[in-house]
Order: sequence, then C-alpha cells, then structure tokens
Amino acid sequence: MNRKYFLSLIPASLLINPLRVSPSETSTAELAKKVKIPPYLLPGDTIGITCPAGYITQAEIEPSIIQMKSWGFNVTTGKTVGAKDYTFGGTDAERLADLQQMLDDPTIKAIMCARGGYGAIRILDQLDFSKFKSSPKWLIGFSDITILHCHINTKYHVASIHSKMCNSFPSDWALAEPIQIETINSIQQALKGQKMKYSTSYNANNRMGVAEGELIGGNLRCIENLAGSKSEIQTDGKILFVEDTGEYLYSIDRMFYNLKRSGKLDKLSGLIIGGFKVKPDDVGSEFGKTLIDIVLEKINGFNYPVCFDFPVGHQRANFALKCGVIHKLEVWEKGTVLAEI
Repeated sequence: MNRKYFLSLIPASLLINPLRVSPSETSTAELAKKVKIPPYLLPGDTIGITCPAGYITQAEIEPSIIQMKSWGFNVTTGKTVGAKDYTFGGTDAERLADLQQMLDDPTIKAIMCARGGYGAIRILDQLDFSKFKSSPKWLIGFSDITILHCHINTKYHVASIHSKMCNSFPSDWALAEPIQIETINSIQQALKGQKMKYSTSYNANNRMGVAEGELIGGNLRCIENLAGSKSEIQTDGKILFVEDTGEYLYSIDRMFYNLKRSGKLDKLSGLIIGGFKVKPDDVGSEFGKTLIDIVLEKINGFNYPVCFDFPVGHQRANFALKCGVIHKLEVWEKGTVLAEI
C-alpha cells in the first residue's frame, strides 16, 4: 500500500495552531440540507455505462464490468459503448439519447461515464434533467465529465462522484499496482455510502488551517470553459479542488487568472491543488514560473488553507471524491486530511 495516501483520519490533537476558517455565516448543517444526496447503492442495484464524450470499445470496458459485478451490482451498457463518430462515442444525437435514457430510467441507480476526452458540452443544453432532479442518482467520472459535475451542482444541487472511469480499471487485477486497487475500490466505497477520508503528506508550500464546506471542482480547463454560462461553478464558502493535464504553464496561469478575476477565489473555504501534468515549455519561450508560483500568486491576500499534491487528477493516485458533499479540510505540518462530514 502506498503510505502517502491512506483512508484514515489523523487525530485532531496533532494539529499545530491551525487557522480555522468558517465557510460562511451559514452552519455546516444548513449547508448540508441544500444538497441532494442520491441514494447509495445496495447489492443488486444497476450501474449504467455510457459515453457522453470520447469513444471506447466494449472490450475496453469489460474489466470495469467484471469488477463492478464483483461488488454486487448489476451493469447495463449503453448504445454509445462501441459507437464511434470520429473522436466521439457516437454522434451528438446518439450520446444525448443514451445519457438521457439513463438519467430517466428508474432502474439505473448510478451512471458511470466510460471515459473522458471531449464532448459533454456539445449535448449538455439538450439534456432534460427534470426526472433526475426529482429522483437523483450518482453520476461518476472526471476530466471532461467535470462539465456534468459543475452543471448538476450549480443548477440542481445534486451530489456526484468525481473519480476514475471504465478506461482506468486494470485488465488484470492480480497484476495491478496497490494504488490502482485503492483508487478503484474508493469508487465502490463512495457508491455504498462510506464516509470518505483521505490523507496526504506535507508539502512545504501548503497553507495551514482548517476549513469546512461543500466540496466542488474538477478539471481546471473545463471549469474555465463554463465561466459566464448557466453551468458556471459557484465557489463561495466551498472547498475547491482543481487538476489538469497536458497544459502549458502559461495556459495554467491564464486559467487561474480567470478564477481570480471572476471572484472564484475570493470567498473560498479552502483550496486543493491536485495533479497537474504540465506540458514542457517550448525552447526559447520559457514561462519562468512554476505551478506553485502561479497558485500562490493568485491567492495572495486570502487566508484560507491550501493543499498541494492532493491525490486527484490524471494520474494513478486519483481517488473518488463526492462533489457537493460537506467536507472538512485540515492542513498542518503533519500532513493534510480531507474528510467527509
């Protein structure tokens, strides 16, 4: 087991003079009442697999089907699995119809997005969430699926699960690395209603403190793309986590400036920086700042706790996080703990 990340809560007695930050004048209990938590899954419940974004084959999702069935769930596969329209998992119309059917089907208790890529934004405004709003279910995924997490959080205040998807399940469980097993199992734990607790090691750039609030976030590029729309992420009093991959440092700087200039960093309860796979600067066009430089510059003047290197993002260490659910973030010299309340 990778000891850098583990599912155990460090005692609060180990805190060293933390800065305590209140999410707002509204109590945590009142905040929790605003969020709709879909029913947790029971043995025999059905998970639907669909492709709202990129293309994937039936063979590629088989390991995930086998594993989810081993957890005691039934699995149904949407028509978009194996469908292909250039880079997409079927045409816009096909992806729209497939996701809509799963949103509306009362026998499907959770929807696992097969992979990310690009495409969710192309069908978002045509989706009808009326049945989903009255009878919510878990939506699972990350990367491009951040589009859906942000939309249902902002518009309908429904919790969802930011996690690995079908394309991340190991084909041979016996040969899988411990971190793969832990992260995949965290999806099962989240779906079954376990209160999630994650700890990670100390980073010298962290800002000490304790915060409580609704956990929201996901892929930084997707969050930026939603700015100014009806799906725009709402951050006041919340704990925001961000991650990204394949971006130049200057582009990451621009995205953080978007958060700063739009006021998304002003009233946070806490900030979590996950994995960032940075594209190397072009020779002769070096940006001159690191990711840490970029973040610290944008939050200068704010006093909420900040954690770097959290195990979420486009990497092996990508644990399931319940978006929309109230969490406590504790950052101190012994390390960081994020715990569902």
